[in-house]
Amino acid sequence: MNRLSVLRADFTASVVVFLVAVPLCVGVAVASGVPAELGLVTGVVGGLVTGLLPGSSLQVSGPAAGLTVLVYEAVQEYGTAALGVLVLTAGLLQLGMGALGLGRWFRAISFAVVHGMLAGIGLVLITGQLYVLTDAKPRGTGIANLAGIPGLVTDTVRSAPALAALGVGASTVLVLVLWSRWRRAARVLPGPLAAVVLATVVVGVWDLPVARVEVSGLLDSLQPPSPGDFGQLLGIGMLGTLLAFTLIASAESLFSAAAVDRLHDGPRTDYDKELMAQGAGNTVCGVLGALPMTAVIVRSATNVQAGARTKASRVLHGVWLLVFAAAFPAALGVIPVAALAGVLVHAGWRLIPVRELRSLWSEHRGEAVVLSATAVVIVMINMFEGVLIGLLLAIAKTAWETSHVHLDVAQHSADGPLRVRVLGNATFLRLPKLLDQLEALPADREIELDLGGLRHLDHTCSAALTNWADEHRRSRQSQLSP
Repeated sequence: MNRLSVLRADFTASVVVFLVAVPLCVGVAVASGVPAELGLVTGVVGGLVTGLLPGSSLQVSGPAAGLTVLVYEAVQEYGTAALGVLVLTAGLLQLGMGALGLGRWFRAISFAVVHGMLAGIGLVLITGQLYVLTDAKPRGTGIANLAGIPGLVTDTVRSAPALAALGVGASTVLVLVLWSRWRRAARVLPGPLAAVVLATVVVGVWDLPVARVEVSGLLDSLQPPSPGDFGQLLGIGMLGTLLAFTLIASAESLFSAAAVDRLHDGPRTDYDKELMAQGAGNTVCGVLGALPMTAVIVRSATNVQAGARTKASRVLHGVWLLVFAAAFPAALGVIPVAALAGVLVHAGWRLIPVRELRSLWSEHRGEAVVLSATAVVIVMINMFEGVLIGLLLAIAKTAWETSHVHLDVAQHSADGPLRVRVLGNATFLRLPKLLDQLEALPADREIELDLGGLRHLDHTCSAALTNWADEHRRSRQSQLSP
């Protein structure tokens, strides 16, 4: 393919990605509790800053639905001024981790934990956006949103404006589901844009009493952090949120890169450079007070499927976002909020790995338990504790599965000693089973315990085996003594 053909392919792909990005950028910002323009700012930075840097050649960055819940909670708890501090510091941490070569280690994170994290995020996102579908305000946490659903249903049935908003939002979800099946139309116009445009036209023509996106202006929406705002990082809660921002954004970006690499035949991702590129983008977003950035699998897959060949497509998509945000900000004010909620409900559902959970349950039940537990804790408590508990469960599961130990008993003569070889990995997790096997041996026989076949012996097992051998020797001597 000659250079002109490559440029033409990248140009076409950039337009398609831009059309997908607009409703998602705006929807994520509104759901995060910040001005809609900030979502576009993060999209612009994802194209013009991260898009220019080395790492992954075809994946596209911007505000992600996966961080919506965390950003909303941070804004509600610490205020919008803290958002820039969190994003800027997270970006600097990502730059440092990339420089230290830690990017490739994110590939070692358990599959079950990552998908459990995404499932938990998806569930919390859906429960929160159910309220926005009716122009109501979410209760806050995932468990609070779940508990408030019966009341939400009652309030919606009694309110004509709420029913109108629900009709708009539910229709948006329906269009998104059906549009993806109409492949000819989907190739011409991305589903999210088609759904939002149709909803906007219907609301405008019938003048429905539903809430629209509030527009404050691109420059007015920017809220750069002041030096005094960084003092909030001294709080334990703020530090936990920062750690969650950094780890989740990094993991999501690098897992997205691995997925995108499987979609094309171009250069493979350099994970350390990609982590630094994400860090540079988040640092700029933090300076501007915008939303945090990750690589977004929806936009990235669209970029590849639209025929992109080089990073020029993602850079150009950032240019189109900048032109739109600067020249047509008023266009955002006619978009119904319920339609954006519908887009995010659909995006949240796609985060829930239903197929993967089914296959895991039939083939690797322990992994399915870790996935489910991670998701449940995120919904019941919050993101950080959910991921932490998921990682601990994954480590415990791995330790249990690798801690196999068994006895090999050899008898050289009828009245001679039993030679017992302990084989495998002897850890405290398998100690009860190991002691049961040893205590089942004849108490009146001399036993030679051979530990040479063990690949691993922890201190707890070593002490227990020594005590058992001493007890067996004393018991046998007491039986032989007159």
